[in-house]
Amino acid sequence: MINISVFIHKTAEVSKDAKVGAGTKIWNHAQVREKATIGKDCIIGKSSYIDMNVVIGNNVKIQNFVSVYDGVILENNVFVGPSVTFTNDLYPRANSTSREWSKTLVKEGASIAAGAIIVCENTLGKHCMVGAGSVVTKDIPDYGIAYGNPAKLKGFVCECGHKLSEIVNKNNLNILYRCTSCSKKIKIPVEDFNKLIC
Repeated sequence: MINISVFIHKTAEVSKDAKVGAGTKIWNHAQVREKATIGKDCIIGKSSYIDMNVVIGNNVKIQNFVSVYDGVILENNVFVGPSVTFTNDLYPRANSTSREWSKTLVKEGASIAAGAIIVCENTLGKHCMVGAGSVVTKDIPDYGIAYGNPAKLKGFVCECGHKLSEIVNKNNLNILYRCTSCSKKIKIPVEDFNKLIC
């Protein structure tokens, strides 16, 4: 079911069995498979591939040449940079008959920079940020910034995207940061703070 306010470029291929929300734009040569669900006001960039059963929330921006495979859920307001690839099989074989794909969850407001690879069975936390070219092999906590191969937690970011550096309070449970850019206060659990690799 495709809403009449959806823009689909004439070269895009969108299954009639996909669900696409109002205001979404699907650009050149993109492919959206059957039973995929895309929310409202999304952008699906040029030559991107959205597999069967993928679930994409509202206001998600998927840049050019992104592959999103069965088993992936992108919550609202997620940004996926150019050429990002999600995997869905930890034991890939050409002759495999398994249809049990591994899951990946990208929580609300997360950003994944260009060229990153997201290995399946991991969760990317709310408003976290993944650096360009990184290979994500483990969970990233809410507000975490991770980069490298494999990606390691290097700090925390505000919802505005700037790195958090000013600690205003700490106790045995939480570290309270204040963003020096927008002044928002962000609470980070001590257990996540202790995962930092500087």
